[in-house]
Amino acid sequence: MQIKNLMSEDLITIDKDQNLSDALKLLRKHNVSRLPVTNNKELVGIISERDIANKLGSSKYESMPASRLHISSVMVKDVITVPQTMQLGEVAKLMLEKGIGSVPVMDGDKMVGIVSKADFVTLAVGIAFDKITVKELMTKDLKSVSPTERLIHARRVMIESHVGRLPVIEDETLVGMITSKDLMRAFIDFRKNVPEKYQKSQIKEVSVEDIMSSNPIFTSKDATISEVSKIMMETGYNGLPVVEDGKVVGIITQTDILRLIEKLES
Repeated sequence: MQIKNLMSEDLITIDKDQNLSDALKLLRKHNVSRLPVTNNKELVGIISERDIANKLGSSKYESMPASRLHISSVMVKDVITVPQTMQLGEVAKLMLEKGIGSVPVMDGDKMVGIVSKADFVTLAVGIAFDKITVKELMTKDLKSVSPTERLIHARRVMIESHVGRLPVIEDETLVGMITSKDLMRAFIDFRKNVPEKYQKSQIKEVSVEDIMSSNPIFTSKDATISEVSKIMMETGYNGLPVVEDGKVVGIITQTDILRLIEKLES
């Protein structure tokens, strides 16, 4: 299958000279996690929730409001793109090798769509995927945080581990989840509500439990990939903790499903 048959043609873009506040409004309005960045309708970059969370949490920009940050200073400039005729398996392999969550799809020099891990998840439903269980794909080497740890620590763990979500665990029990989206919104709200002269000291007091999502959806090792994919499609979640006997034993993510599809396609 060519990637043009899977991509989303509903392109939501932002100009490089707009500010971060504009990007936040678009992300929220359209419920997307990344935006292609253009200059005179030409693709020049891409910006994601994770990029924004990383930038806003850095010491260099810790007191700068989103309205003063231009998209061009936050976006990833070296954008990887694929032609619309590229095979689905080849695109999956490229995304895995480069560690990226989406790629713009091109027809010559014109951007005609975008494909993300979420699009690949829609393929993982049906008889073939009813025979594969979570325990065969899940990541067991789990990165997590406790509810009492600081927000800035969670951000650092995400950056160093190259992940976009962390289970929040207390006494071996799952009590919440924290994502790049949570971090992004927390940093923005913090800037709005705390006077600039107090921000440097008070950001260190914000804890994971202040911003985490409580009562998270989880799955079991024996659930099928088809079942998990349906949950991801319905909720928009990028990953689900795997719980056994009340303890978190792993996590299943869109990346794991993408890896499976790439293997099947090849």
